[in-house]
Amino acid sequence: MAEPRVPGPRDDHLELPCGETLDPHEIDLGMREYACTCGRRHAVVTDVHPPSRFFPESLVAVLQETIEPADEFEEFGTPHLLGVVMEEFPEKVAVHDASDDGAVGYAMLWVTDFDSRRLHEIIVELVVELMEHAISHADDDAAIADFESQMLEFDVSAFVDEYRRQRDFESEYDRPI
Repeated sequence: MAEPRVPGPRDDHLELPCGETLDPHEIDLGMREYACTCGRRHAVVTDVHPPSRFFPESLVAVLQETIEPADEFEEFGTPHLLGVVMEEFPEKVAVHDASDDGAVGYAMLWVTDFDSRRLHEIIVELVVELMEHAISHADDDAAIADFESQMLEFDVSAFVDEYRRQRDFESEYDRPI
């Protein structure tokens, strides 16, 4: 007989890429990093975090208009961003499916071997690669050349620093820009 699901503490722990374990109930929705017992900080992302955590709303809107997910999601979002990271770094991302756990407030949890700033850089780098691949299929040589020249001037690290400063990730009043 199946055991009924009752909200509250459960005995499922997530093994982190560093080898330590984490009780998913320790993660709250505002958390962006987890201070691990291994001595390092790991980025924390949940499915309720919007993609604007990593990109301005205007770019998120473009991504959502141009990318049609081939899964159950209605639009491109955070699960897709973390899916791209997992494809590139499968051993560096731990995933927890909490869709049956009403006590946590999220359905999916990703904890990475990277801290939140490095994860942010990786996501920006991977989306730029996706954009470069997409533009390479365009029939407009001028658009391709324009994009490539803009990318030569684009500094991922500087973008991440500026975006994180504008978003004020240390404040509870973090808002999309």
